[in-house]
Amino acid sequence: MARLWLLLSALSGFTGVALGAFAAHGLKSRLTPEYLAIFQTGTHYQLIHALALFGVGLLALHMPGRLVNIAGAAFAIGILLFSGSLYLLTLSGISKLGIITPFGGLAFLVGWLCLGLTAWKLA
Repeated sequence: MARLWLLLSALSGFTGVALGAFAAHGLKSRLTPEYLAIFQTGTHYQLIHALALFGVGLLALHMPGRLVNIAGAAFAIGILLFSGSLYLLTLSGISKLGIITPFGGLAFLVGWLCLGLTAWKLA
């Protein structure tokens, strides 16, 4: 599973940087300042959790386990739901997509909780 988490980390980091640049240069004149800020929030959280996935991948190499894999899955789902819903909301203008965003935030929280529980079990 370590390989999967490291690959997802790289993909999330790559697309997060690309989308951030796209927003800064290609969307600046097309989105309202509010929507641009929402889009940038999506890239910010995506990049933070790309690094979290990298940590999960390294942890899975040295201490594989169920909680580590749940953390990786939760971070990946969180990126998809949280950041993805913000991207779609801003690009489509469909504000109802914001209903999905909290589920992504919840997935992020589950991922961090699983990492915390893994750390607790170390000693």
